[in-house]
Amino acid sequence: MRKAPELLAPAGSLQMMRTAFAFGADAIYAGQPRYSLRVRNNEFGSLETLGEAIAEAHALRKQFFVVSNIYPHNAKLTTYLADMRPVIALKPDALIMSDPGLIDIVRENFPEQVIHLSVQANTVNWASVRFWKKMGVDRVILSRELSLDEVAEIRQQCPDVELEVFVHGALCIAYSGRCLLSGYFNHRDPNQGTCTNSCRWDYKVSGAAEDAAGIVRPSATVDSDPAKKIWLIEEKERPGELMPVEEDEHGTYILNSRDLRAIEHVQRLVEIGVDSLKIEGRTKSPYYVARTCQSYRQAIDDAVAGKPLDPTLLRELEGLANRGYTDGFYQRHHDAEYQNYLRGHSESDRSLYVGDASRFDAARGLMEIEVKNRFALGDRLECVHPSGNLSWTLGRLENRAGEALTVAPGNGHTVWVDLPETKAGAFIARFV
Repeated sequence: MRKAPELLAPAGSLQMMRTAFAFGADAIYAGQPRYSLRVRNNEFGSLETLGEAIAEAHALRKQFFVVSNIYPHNAKLTTYLADMRPVIALKPDALIMSDPGLIDIVRENFPEQVIHLSVQANTVNWASVRFWKKMGVDRVILSRELSLDEVAEIRQQCPDVELEVFVHGALCIAYSGRCLLSGYFNHRDPNQGTCTNSCRWDYKVSGAAEDAAGIVRPSATVDSDPAKKIWLIEEKERPGELMPVEEDEHGTYILNSRDLRAIEHVQRLVEIGVDSLKIEGRTKSPYYVARTCQSYRQAIDDAVAGKPLDPTLLRELEGLANRGYTDGFYQRHHDAEYQNYLRGHSESDRSLYVGDASRFDAARGLMEIEVKNRFALGDRLECVHPSGNLSWTLGRLENRAGEALTVAPGNGHTVWVDLPETKAGAFIARFV
C-alpha cells in the first residue's frame, strides 16, 4: 500500500468545513479576512467562530490550517503580531504564509508554530524548497506552474520537506495569484485579498491598425500590413475603453483561464510521494466542496490501493459550475487517445445542483427539499450524501400542504420528495 496524501479542502464557513470533513477531507484551510486573500464570503473574521471551528476539527481528529498569506503593506505590519497572538493561542495546525517578513515575525515570537509556505510565494524549484526549510518552514505549497516531472524532481531532491500541490479549482492568469488586473480596474488589490476576478469578465476582442496618419482605427477600414494589426479588448461594463492585447513568445495573459481539474493525475502524484492534494475554492458553495471532496477522496483511496481512475469521477466533476477544465501545467502535451478518453467521460450525464435535503417528515414519508434550481416530476435526480450517493427518478413531488406538484419552481421554494430518511442533509442534483 502506498502512502495516502492528505486531502485538503477549502472552507469559507463552518458549514463548508463540516461538509468537507463529512465527504472525506483530512484537513481544511480558512483565513481571517484581514490577513488572507479571501475577504468576501468569509465567516472566520471573529475569534469565536475561528475557535469553534478549530476545536471541532480537532475533536474529529482532523486538521485546521489558518491562511495568513497576504503580502502586507506597512499599516498591516503594525497590527499583525497583536492580532495573531489570540489566533495562535487557538492552536491551529499550521499557518499558511507567504511574506518573508511575516514568517520571520512568527518564527521569532512563536517558534513552535508550524508554517506552510503559500503558493503565493511561487516556489518552482528544489533550491527554493531547501531555502524555505532553512527558514523554518515545514511544508511548501508548490507553484501551480510546475509539471509532474518537475514535482517529482523536487520530491527527490527534498525528501525531508512536506510538499503540497493544487489539484482542483480556479486558475489565475498570472503566476499563482500575482495579478494586477483587479487593482488596475477597481483599485482592489488581489494580493490584499480583494480580487474581483477581472480575468473572468466579459471581454470583446476586435482588430485595429494604424492609418497613414498614425491614428488607430478598426482594421477593416485601414489598408495596412496584416503583420502590423493590433488586437484590442473592450470590457462589457467599460464601453469605449479599448485596451491593446500584448503578447510575448509564451502567449497573451489577459483573458480567462479554464479551471484546474487534475483528478486524472492523482495516481502519479501518489506515486511521487506528494504529501497533500489541495482543492481551491473558499468562496464556493458547500455543494462544490461536497462534490470535489467526494471525488478526490475516492481517487486517492483507489490510487493508494493500486486501482485505476474511475472514469465516472470525471463526469461528476463536470457537473459542477466551471469554465471548462484543464489539467494546467502538469502534462504539457496530451496524445489523441488521452484527449478522447477525457472527452468521452466528461460530456455525458452532467448534473446541476438543485436543492438541499433538510429534514424527513415521518408522517408523510417524504423528505423536505430547500430548492435552489428548478426540477420536475420525472426528472432523474442524484442524492449526494457522505454515506453514498443515490440516483432515482422523481416519482412524487408535493408542496407544504401535501398537494401534488409537477415542478419545483426554483430558489426560495420548499417541496417534499420521495427520498429515504437516511439521506437527510444530502445535496440534490438533476442530471441534464
